[in-house]
Amino acid sequence: MFSKSKINEPEKKPEAPKAAEKKVDVPKSSSTSAPSPVAPKAKPPASVLSTDLHIKGNIKTSGDIQIEGEIVGDVRAHLLTVGQTAKIKGEVIADDVVVNGHVAGTVRGLKVRLTATARVEGDIIHKTIAIESGAHFEGSVRREEDPLTSSKAASKAAS
Repeated sequence: MFSKSKINEPEKKPEAPKAAEKKVDVPKSSSTSAPSPVAPKAKPPASVLSTDLHIKGNIKTSGDIQIEGEIVGDVRAHLLTVGQTAKIKGEVIADDVVVNGHVAGTVRGLKVRLTATARVEGDIIHKTIAIESGAHFEGSVRREEDPLTSSKAASKAAS
């Protein structure tokens, strides 16, 4: 829209930008040479267990999971989100645990967060914890440096 007047400046010949030349050369050279290291893959979205799903048994994944249905059994994941409609009866173990629904059992996680709609009946073993106002919690809270390695087997061996 506006331009600077170049009345007093000498005229320059336009040159091809060097960056553009490099961009043209890179695809040609990469097709003839060995492939470069592949960038890490994008993280897949969380698996979602819907409200109409009822599971009797344990669930184990190295990925992320969001539970909206009912589970009777233990759940182990990297990031576990317990939805508002979810009900879990069993031990919950994850690096990050966000509870919006109901958990009856031990919760183990590096980071545990109980939201205002959470209802937890059982012990929480954590490295860091956040409990929002309005959350319902009955049990004990214990901090450990590595809450994921301690499990039922370790507690049975101690007794």
